[in-house]
Amino acid sequence: MLAKLGERRDTPLVVIVAPAGYGKTSLLTDLVSTERRPSARLTVEGWHDDPMLLIRDIASCLEDLKCAPAGVCEELEAALWEPRLAEALPLLANTLGRVVNPFVLVLDDVHHITTPSALAVLNTVAEHLQQGSQLVLASRTRPDLPLGRLRARGSLLELDAGDLSMTSPEAAAMLAGAGVPVEPTVLDALLDRTEGWPAGLYLAALCARDQPDPAAALARFAGDDHIVADYMRDEFLAELHPDDVDFLVSTSVCKALSAPICDAVLNTTGSASTLDRIVRSPLPLAAVDRAHDCHRLHPLLREMLLGDLRHSHPERETQGHRRASVFYAHQGDFDSAISHAVAAGDAPRAGELLWRHLPSYVTVGRNDLLQGWLRGFSVDQISANAPLALTAAHSALALGDLRQAEHWGLMGAAALSRSTTPPRVASLPAGVAVIEAVVSRSGLGSMGRDAARAFEQEEDGSPWRPVFSLLQGVADHLTGDRLQAREHLEDGIHRSSVAAPPIETLCLSQLAMITVEEGDWERGVDLIARAVLQIELHNLSSYPSSALVFAVSADVHSHVGQVDEGKHHARKASHLLGGLHDFIPWYEAEIRIVLARAALRLADVRTARTLLAEASRLARRIPDAVLFAGWLDEAWGLVDCAAGNALTGPSTLTMAELRILRFLPTHLSFREIGDRLHVSTNTVKTQAHAVYRKLDVRSRSDAVTRASDIGLLDG
Repeated sequence: MLAKLGERRDTPLVVIVAPAGYGKTSLLTDLVSTERRPSARLTVEGWHDDPMLLIRDIASCLEDLKCAPAGVCEELEAALWEPRLAEALPLLANTLGRVVNPFVLVLDDVHHITTPSALAVLNTVAEHLQQGSQLVLASRTRPDLPLGRLRARGSLLELDAGDLSMTSPEAAAMLAGAGVPVEPTVLDALLDRTEGWPAGLYLAALCARDQPDPAAALARFAGDDHIVADYMRDEFLAELHPDDVDFLVSTSVCKALSAPICDAVLNTTGSASTLDRIVRSPLPLAAVDRAHDCHRLHPLLREMLLGDLRHSHPERETQGHRRASVFYAHQGDFDSAISHAVAAGDAPRAGELLWRHLPSYVTVGRNDLLQGWLRGFSVDQISANAPLALTAAHSALALGDLRQAEHWGLMGAAALSRSTTPPRVASLPAGVAVIEAVVSRSGLGSMGRDAARAFEQEEDGSPWRPVFSLLQGVADHLTGDRLQAREHLEDGIHRSSVAAPPIETLCLSQLAMITVEEGDWERGVDLIARAVLQIELHNLSSYPSSALVFAVSADVHSHVGQVDEGKHHARKASHLLGGLHDFIPWYEAEIRIVLARAALRLADVRTARTLLAEASRLARRIPDAVLFAGWLDEAWGLVDCAAGNALTGPSTLTMAELRILRFLPTHLSFREIGDRLHVSTNTVKTQAHAVYRKLDVRSRSDAVTRASDIGLLDG
């Protein structure tokens, strides 16, 4: 920061505004000590609100600097004995105009100057500085000076708390100097919590350095720690009126303070005038909008105030969160509305809000946020509330956790059946139907029928209809009815293009498979490209549902010769598939078969073989998926063909040599292999060396690798 000031030495006025603890005084000390021009520093006190006393001390500084002709400052001081400001200000301006050498005048604690007449003195100095001189004002609050003209002509440098916040290297050095060296990850979290506030970081060091585990102590560091709380009460709250402190405590449930939200939380009117007064106080506040109608407290101060509220009036905290939730819902800010409902522990309200807006979280890459809200309630609270339970079910489904989806789906259905009044959210039965259809144990036919029945029960514009169209389309496709499948999938694409991007991507992928089965690879490329684009637009690349999209893309692109694209998407699909465990059988089998086809086209027979083996096991659980049998037979045939073509040497391996090959990946010696096969050790050695020769390798380990690569051994 000192370097930045040095770069702006020609700027007439510098205004530094930051709350206590940001190192303003230290910065000014360094500035005066390193400045080459004559420099003077005046610490402003309460009595300087008298303009005549302020002029007197400024004149004294000018005299000490010896920048003005002899006798000029004495004339000014003599004139001050006549306490008439109208005459004193022109004399001050005249004195500044007769300065012969550039100088720097530093005034610290300018927040003590509040009267219009004293502020007029500062403005006179700022307006009449000779070229090369500089006035530096440091204050906890923004001085009420007409700075617009200076700002417009580039004659003003403004620094705030953000400019004075510590950087990572500065914070690390300070903490180490205080006896608390920290790891980078701990430091990053601490900087985020303190927002680089130097005093906050130092207080964190004080809290942690005597603890057995300083890193853990820093991780727990918060505004309600007594060391921090005491500092903030002394520095920030002591000078506020008790009513203003109570206002801040009661509204601390809000992350941002505006007159409307404060009125709502307090169930009153008139918050605007209180906020205006607080904003002008030396509190660590930051505007969050350009109009400066909304401000937020420093996180540590808010935590301290919220801790006071929770300790002294817990019922007011709960009520405040409930009122804030209602306010934000009316404003259309559902993130905030849900957050406050969760903070209030209001399961019914949170459940209703979450369920009503579920698509805006699980379908656009925001499921992590939803999961965080769900963790705000106990298992019993979720189980007893149908909207919460079904929200948990669909969130789990989006994460690829079928067991949890089924569990919470059952809990939601049970809670719904226990209710003696109609659900306030009409789509709850549809939510149950989706889970029942997806986890159907009776095969694809049952899934398709359940989805068709649920589709008819929903209104035409229901956000659930696209899901049911997808499920019907999948069921029809895998049971051999391409024509009906195409109809359902196109309907799903049409209905989900705006409201449910993940459903659209799955419909597009399934339709792309049908299209390429019919030989139209060009249209298949177009369809899967649309699906991938939706994934990128809506940040869905980490969703398990995207595994099928990337698998189909890998298959289609590798077929048309776009090898790099095929490999890239095959890796993505494999990564997502690796995160699925006991998920929807038809979904996992479909991905593996499609990925295996892509792997064969990319000459990765070993991977294809592994995928097909896994798909075969899954397919046995879905006997009515008649399409799988044909897909698997075709793919296994390609594996056998690729393995045969990959063999080298004058002939293929004999049955005896293949038997030996099966033992090579084990830790058995040749003698032990011979015992298992009831042949001599010499016979095993002879046959093993024949295997090496035909596979064009020189060692047992190389033979295993080569055989695996060409599909003769499972990976």
